[in-house]
Amino acid sequence: MAAVGEELDVWLLPTLEYTKSNEHAWSPGTLWLSATTLLAVLDDLGRCLATTPAKRLVFLNGHGGNSALVNVANRELRLRHGLMTFLAHPGVPVDQGGTSPASELGMGVHGGCDETSIMLHLAPHLVDMSKAERRVPEALADNKYVRFGGRVSFGWLSNDFHPDGYIGDPTSADADLGRRLFEGSVTAFCEALHEVSTFDYGRSV
Repeated sequence: MAAVGEELDVWLLPTLEYTKSNEHAWSPGTLWLSATTLLAVLDDLGRCLATTPAKRLVFLNGHGGNSALVNVANRELRLRHGLMTFLAHPGVPVDQGGTSPASELGMGVHGGCDETSIMLHLAPHLVDMSKAERRVPEALADNKYVRFGGRVSFGWLSNDFHPDGYIGDPTSADADLGRRLFEGSVTAFCEALHEVSTFDYGRSV
Protein backbone atom coordinates (compact mmCIF):
# COMPACT_ATOMS: atom_id res chain seq x y z
CA MET A 1 0.00 0.00 0.00
CA ALA A 2 2.96 2.32 0.46
CA ALA A 3 3.22 2.69 -3.33
CA VAL A 4 -0.33 3.94 -3.97
CA GLY A 5 -2.07 4.29 -0.61
CA GLU A 6 -1.75 8.05 -0.25
CA GLU A 7 -2.25 8.77 -3.93
CA LEU A 8 -5.47 6.76 -4.23
CA ASP A 9 -6.70 7.22 -0.63
CA VAL A 10 -6.66 3.47 -0.01
CA TRP A 11 -7.82 2.18 3.37
CA LEU A 12 -6.21 -1.13 4.35
CA LEU A 13 -8.50 -3.30 6.48
CA PRO A 14 -7.24 -6.11 8.75
CA THR A 15 -6.60 -9.45 7.09
CA LEU A 16 -9.23 -12.17 7.51
CA GLU A 17 -7.12 -14.98 8.96
CA TYR A 18 -9.77 -17.73 8.65
CA THR A 19 -11.77 -18.20 5.47
CA LYS A 20 -13.27 -20.98 3.35
CA SER A 21 -10.63 -23.71 3.25
CA ASN A 22 -12.75 -26.83 3.49
CA GLU A 23 -10.90 -28.51 0.62
CA HIS A 24 -8.37 -29.19 3.40
CA ALA A 25 -10.93 -30.22 6.03
CA TRP A 26 -9.68 -33.81 5.85
CA SER A 27 -6.44 -32.68 7.53
CA PRO A 28 -6.74 -32.40 11.33
CA GLY A 29 -6.03 -28.90 12.59
CA THR A 30 -7.35 -27.12 9.49
CA LEU A 31 -9.32 -24.06 10.58
CA TRP A 32 -11.99 -22.94 8.13
CA LEU A 33 -15.28 -21.10 7.89
CA SER A 34 -18.35 -22.49 6.16
CA ALA A 35 -19.59 -20.75 3.03
CA THR A 36 -22.60 -19.48 4.98
CA THR A 37 -20.42 -18.01 7.73
CA LEU A 38 -17.97 -16.32 5.39
CA LEU A 39 -20.76 -14.81 3.30
CA ALA A 40 -22.31 -13.44 6.50
CA VAL A 41 -18.97 -11.97 7.62
CA LEU A 42 -18.41 -10.27 4.26
CA ASP A 43 -21.95 -8.92 4.28
CA ASP A 44 -21.49 -7.51 7.79
CA LEU A 45 -18.26 -5.82 6.72
CA GLY A 46 -19.93 -4.38 3.63
CA ARG A 47 -22.86 -3.07 5.68
CA CYS A 48 -20.46 -1.27 8.00
CA LEU A 49 -18.27 0.13 5.23
CA ALA A 50 -21.32 1.44 3.36
CA THR A 51 -21.85 3.93 6.21
CA THR A 52 -18.43 5.52 5.50
CA PRO A 53 -17.31 7.70 2.58
CA ALA A 54 -15.80 4.58 0.96
CA LYS A 55 -17.80 3.45 -2.08
CA ARG A 56 -15.39 0.88 -3.56
CA LEU A 57 -14.42 -2.36 -1.84
CA VAL A 58 -11.59 -4.55 -3.15
CA PHE A 59 -11.01 -8.06 -1.86
CA LEU A 60 -7.39 -9.16 -2.34
CA ASN A 61 -7.77 -12.91 -2.13
CA GLY A 62 -4.75 -15.07 -1.40
CA HIS A 63 -6.61 -18.39 -1.31
CA GLY A 64 -8.20 -19.92 -4.39
CA GLY A 65 -10.82 -21.74 -2.32
CA ASN A 66 -12.46 -18.40 -1.59
CA SER A 67 -12.74 -17.13 -5.15
CA ALA A 68 -16.16 -18.40 -6.19
CA LEU A 69 -17.68 -17.37 -2.86
CA VAL A 70 -16.18 -13.87 -2.93
CA ASN A 71 -17.59 -13.39 -6.43
CA VAL A 72 -21.01 -14.23 -5.00
CA ALA A 73 -20.39 -11.76 -2.15
CA ASN A 74 -19.40 -9.07 -4.65
CA ARG A 75 -22.83 -9.12 -6.24
CA GLU A 76 -24.67 -9.41 -2.92
CA LEU A 77 -22.80 -6.41 -1.50
CA ARG A 78 -23.49 -4.45 -4.67
CA LEU A 79 -27.20 -5.19 -4.40
CA ARG A 80 -27.65 -4.78 -0.65
CA HIS A 81 -25.31 -1.93 0.17
CA GLY A 82 -24.62 -0.13 -3.11
CA LEU A 83 -20.86 -0.66 -2.95
CA MET A 84 -18.76 -1.08 -6.05
CA THR A 85 -17.05 -4.39 -5.37
CA PHE A 86 -13.98 -6.08 -6.85
CA LEU A 87 -12.04 -9.33 -6.46
CA ALA A 88 -8.29 -9.36 -7.09
CA HIS A 89 -5.74 -12.16 -6.76
CA PRO A 90 -1.95 -11.97 -6.40
CA GLY A 91 -2.06 -14.52 -9.24
CA VAL A 92 -5.10 -16.08 -10.89
CA PRO A 93 -5.58 -19.58 -9.41
CA VAL A 94 -4.75 -22.40 -11.81
CA ASP A 95 -8.14 -24.06 -11.37
CA GLN A 96 -9.71 -20.78 -12.53
CA GLY A 97 -7.67 -20.35 -15.68
CA GLY A 98 -4.35 -19.19 -14.28
CA THR A 99 -1.02 -20.62 -15.37
CA SER A 100 1.64 -22.77 -13.76
CA PRO A 101 5.01 -24.05 -15.06
CA ALA A 102 4.87 -26.37 -18.06
CA SER A 103 6.36 -29.18 -15.97
CA GLU A 104 3.14 -29.18 -13.93
CA LEU A 105 0.99 -29.60 -17.06
CA GLY A 106 -1.10 -26.61 -16.00
CA MET A 107 -1.96 -28.20 -12.67
CA GLY A 108 0.17 -26.51 -10.04
CA VAL A 109 -2.88 -25.95 -7.89
CA HIS A 110 -1.71 -26.22 -4.30
CA GLY A 111 1.83 -26.22 -2.95
CA GLY A 112 3.41 -26.49 -6.39
CA CYS A 113 6.37 -24.68 -7.90
CA ASP A 114 5.07 -21.10 -7.79
CA GLU A 115 3.56 -21.18 -4.31
CA THR A 116 6.58 -22.93 -2.85
CA SER A 117 8.90 -20.44 -4.58
CA ILE A 118 7.02 -17.53 -3.01
CA MET A 119 7.34 -19.16 0.40
CA LEU A 120 11.07 -19.66 -0.17
CA HIS A 121 11.28 -15.92 -0.83
CA LEU A 122 9.04 -14.71 2.01
CA ALA A 123 9.55 -17.31 4.75
CA PRO A 124 12.27 -19.84 3.86
CA HIS A 125 12.44 -21.05 7.46
CA LEU A 126 8.98 -22.60 6.98
CA VAL A 127 9.96 -24.64 3.91
CA ASP A 128 11.59 -28.08 4.05
CA MET A 129 12.59 -28.83 0.48
CA SER A 130 13.78 -32.32 1.45
CA LYS A 131 10.08 -33.28 1.56
CA ALA A 132 9.26 -31.90 -1.88
CA GLU A 133 7.95 -34.48 -4.35
CA ARG A 134 6.13 -34.23 -7.65
CA ARG A 135 2.36 -34.60 -7.23
CA VAL A 136 0.85 -33.81 -10.62
CA PRO A 137 -2.44 -35.57 -11.56
CA GLU A 138 -1.21 -36.44 -15.03
CA ALA A 139 -4.35 -38.44 -15.85
CA LEU A 140 -6.20 -35.12 -16.22
CA ALA A 141 -3.69 -33.64 -18.66
CA ASP A 142 -5.32 -35.19 -21.73
CA ASN A 143 -8.82 -34.05 -20.84
CA LYS A 144 -10.13 -31.32 -23.11
CA TYR A 145 -12.88 -30.06 -20.80
CA VAL A 146 -12.80 -31.63 -17.32
CA ARG A 147 -9.50 -30.42 -15.91
CA PHE A 148 -8.15 -27.64 -13.72
CA GLY A 149 -8.96 -24.42 -15.53
CA GLY A 150 -11.05 -26.26 -18.14
CA ARG A 151 -14.53 -25.37 -19.35
CA VAL A 152 -16.04 -27.97 -17.04
CA SER A 153 -15.07 -27.41 -13.42
CA PHE A 154 -15.41 -30.02 -10.69
CA GLY A 155 -15.56 -30.15 -6.93
CA TRP A 156 -12.35 -31.39 -5.36
CA LEU A 157 -10.61 -31.86 -2.04
CA SER A 158 -6.86 -31.46 -1.84
CA ASN A 159 -6.37 -35.13 -0.92
CA ASP A 160 -8.43 -36.44 -3.86
CA PHE A 161 -5.23 -36.82 -5.88
CA HIS A 162 -2.74 -37.87 -3.21
CA PRO A 163 -3.00 -38.39 0.57
CA ASP A 164 -0.50 -35.63 1.38
CA GLY A 165 -2.76 -32.97 -0.13
CA TYR A 166 -0.51 -30.91 -2.36
CA ILE A 167 -1.01 -30.72 -6.12
CA GLY A 168 1.90 -29.66 -8.30
CA ASP A 169 5.66 -30.02 -8.47
CA PRO A 170 7.53 -28.08 -5.77
CA THR A 171 10.85 -29.80 -6.57
CA SER A 172 11.83 -26.99 -8.95
CA ALA A 173 10.87 -24.19 -6.56
CA ASP A 174 13.38 -21.36 -6.29
CA ALA A 175 13.56 -18.28 -4.05
CA ASP A 176 14.52 -15.99 -6.92
CA LEU A 177 11.47 -17.10 -8.89
CA GLY A 178 9.43 -16.44 -5.76
CA ARG A 179 10.85 -12.93 -5.51
CA ARG A 180 9.96 -12.18 -9.14
CA LEU A 181 6.45 -13.59 -8.72
CA PHE A 182 5.89 -11.62 -5.53
CA GLU A 183 7.19 -8.34 -6.90
CA GLY A 184 5.18 -8.83 -10.08
CA SER A 185 2.03 -9.42 -8.05
CA VAL A 186 2.58 -6.23 -6.05
CA THR A 187 3.11 -4.20 -9.22
CA ALA A 188 0.04 -5.68 -10.91
CA PHE A 189 -2.17 -5.06 -7.88
CA CYS A 190 -1.07 -1.42 -7.64
CA GLU A 191 -1.86 -0.99 -11.33
CA ALA A 192 -5.24 -2.64 -10.78
CA LEU A 193 -6.03 -0.25 -7.93
CA HIS A 194 -5.50 2.67 -10.30
CA GLU A 195 -8.16 1.19 -12.60
CA VAL A 196 -10.46 0.46 -9.68
CA SER A 197 -10.20 4.07 -8.51
CA THR A 198 -11.68 5.36 -11.78
CA PHE A 199 -13.88 2.40 -12.74
CA ASP A 200 -17.41 3.19 -13.86
CA TYR A 201 -20.10 0.93 -15.28
CA GLY A 202 -20.24 3.02 -18.44
CA ARG A 203 -23.95 3.70 -18.30
CA SER A 204 -25.11 6.13 -20.99
CA VAL A 205 -27.88 7.63 -18.84
